[in-house]
Amino acid sequence: MEEPVLPDGEELSAAGLRLEVDGEVARIALARPERRNAMTGRTWKALAHVGQALPERVRIVVVSGDGPSFSAGIDLAMFSPEGVPGERSLMADVGEAPEQRAALDAGIAAYQEGFTWLSRPDIVSVAAVQGHAIGAGFQLALACDLRVMADDAALCMKEPALGLVPDLSGTKPLVDIVGLPRAMELCLTARTVGADEAERLRLAELVVPGGELDTAVDDLVAALLAVPHGAASATKGLLQGAPGRSLEEQCAAERAAQAERLIAMAAQMGG
Repeated sequence: MEEPVLPDGEELSAAGLRLEVDGEVARIALARPERRNAMTGRTWKALAHVGQALPERVRIVVVSGDGPSFSAGIDLAMFSPEGVPGERSLMADVGEAPEQRAALDAGIAAYQEGFTWLSRPDIVSVAAVQGHAIGAGFQLALACDLRVMADDAALCMKEPALGLVPDLSGTKPLVDIVGLPRAMELCLTARTVGADEAERLRLAELVVPGGELDTAVDDLVAALLAVPHGAASATKGLLQGAPGRSLEEQCAAERAAQAERLIAMAAQMGG
């Protein structure tokens, strides 16, 4: 079976992305600063392609945005009858007929795949957020495991104000992080959350001055890489499963995971 191949430069450029893979670290940048890194369907499909083809050696994925904004969200031209140049309009599949509903569902599911892979246990994903993270941009930051923000970060779940719902996997991590009442307030008012409030709400693990964002992210990446990969992946899986388990179930999961780690260590020592 052939190994999956990462998107080439042409696909990435058309999607408004830049990708660098250096050893155990992959860096994905939203690269349409002239549009405040507004995203399109091609962006999300290319992100999904990256996730599908990421080399096994990669442990850390950093997602950032070029220019003063992380991302202004969806390119609103996607809702026009003409759509974004080179892409089908989102409105093309809208209708009540079963085949239209199925096509729309499949299309959104394909877009969601560009976000959901960032929570895989085998990687740790870090969003480096500066300036605006609006709508889909906020959801992309939420899709990552950890968020480091510049002090000018401004988050907003804009979709309800546009007559839509957040549909790029962002509602679950938002509720998991801030709780249902606060998530409801943030979404249904579509208000902007600054960096200080984001830190208080646990939407940011760290807030730093804008000029220190890259250094702070690099320091976090170095700290994450210092932990053995197998232990990090197993621990992340345990933590992700904990909310859905009872204490007894979580203890059993810990025992099983530890047994696997000890077996792996014994094999290394024996080798």
